[in-house]
Amino acid sequence: MKIVRVQDIIGTEREVSDKQWTSRRLLLKKDGMGFSFHETIIKAGSEHTFWYKHHLEAVYCVAGNGRIKDLATGEVHEITDGTLYALDNHDRHTLYGGTEDMRLICAFNPPVTGREIHDEDGAYLPDTSED
Repeated sequence: MKIVRVQDIIGTEREVSDKQWTSRRLLLKKDGMGFSFHETIIKAGSEHTFWYKHHLEAVYCVAGNGRIKDLATGEVHEITDGTLYALDNHDRHTLYGGTEDMRLICAFNPPVTGREIHDEDGAYLPDTSED
């Protein structure tokens, strides 16, 4: 059994951030669960384009608001507390922070290692390591 408290992640190598977002990686590949699990804060008014070509992601909003735009279709969907979106087709998308910070709970498959950075397309490269 694993017990992870987000307050124990803050300030460690499992917390990654820049001026517009913070990601707290509660479970990573090395935890052996077959997926990774994150708390991500998207700052109000920010804009992020992502394309997880090598990962599937499910995201559940537990606080705040924003929007997501499917870049293939142009469709825009509101995100509020209680909304889940699943990027089940490696969907290229733009995420917009709303009038207040969004607190998102995210699961990635395959799991991320915690060492990834977004490439020029907004993707994480596939992990080929054995650990």
